[in-house]
Amino acid sequence: MKLSEMSGAPPQANTASPSAPPNVQLSVVVPAYREGKRIYDNLIRLLDELNKLDATYEVIVVSDGNTDATVREARRVGSPRVRVFHYPMNIGKGFALSLGVAQCVGELVTFIDADMELDPANIAVFIDLMESSNCDAVIGSKRHPDSKVSYPRFRRFQSWAYQILIRLLFNLNVRDTQTGLKLFRRQVLLESLPLLAIKKFAFDLELLVVARQLGYRNVCEAPISLDFQFESTVNLGSAGRVLWDTAAIFYRLRILRYYERRRIELATPATGDERTIEVRAEG
Repeated sequence: MKLSEMSGAPPQANTASPSAPPNVQLSVVVPAYREGKRIYDNLIRLLDELNKLDATYEVIVVSDGNTDATVREARRVGSPRVRVFHYPMNIGKGFALSLGVAQCVGELVTFIDADMELDPANIAVFIDLMESSNCDAVIGSKRHPDSKVSYPRFRRFQSWAYQILIRLLFNLNVRDTQTGLKLFRRQVLLESLPLLAIKKFAFDLELLVVARQLGYRNVCEAPISLDFQFESTVNLGSAGRVLWDTAAIFYRLRILRYYERRRIELATPATGDERTIEVRAEG
């Protein structure tokens, strides 16, 4: 699998962060929350799969306000290809992914959850599909006919019902927006992420909705292998929040025209003070 033919030069690295490996082609962003017990083994597993690729890569681990051993265990991996970032408060997966993208330099960017319920071996399949189909993004789908999934019936029903709702509200031609394994061309993220408002679980949906509005409509779905883990931080409360945030995305898109206005605002030089949050590079 070769990424050398993918078009577009990678942007400059953020000089405030630890040095990225040279000539990075693939960046893998790993948001982590309460993963201290297993993140070391999961990162080793991820690196084993990435080493099989014919590509240079980096792994960006973002600790979303963890107070457990997540940062220490991630640092213990000790690979120059792994960079770990931490901030002191839990803001949400969406914020963690956005921060990871801001730190990475690869021309392709993969998101994968730190619990590794999703097999990192699927990343190679995603890259092949992007190269062969010239996709703007490749997203994992539990409902793809070739997917191998093992998770409770109630979660299956939740996923099916939610995707029906998404099709009705946003006309997105995808069967699964929430699976935590995705691959994007970097330019798609650079244009879309500044427009987003969601910081938590509906971030994936908002990203796809905004990318579509910006003209990035060639989104391919790929099969995944999913091994459901009962220690997942997603619960009924989180599901309710997803529904609330989904309604908010619809309101911003169809009623407020927020994303259009936000795009114009960002094109105008800022005049006010901006809020900042301290991010510490670990390692």
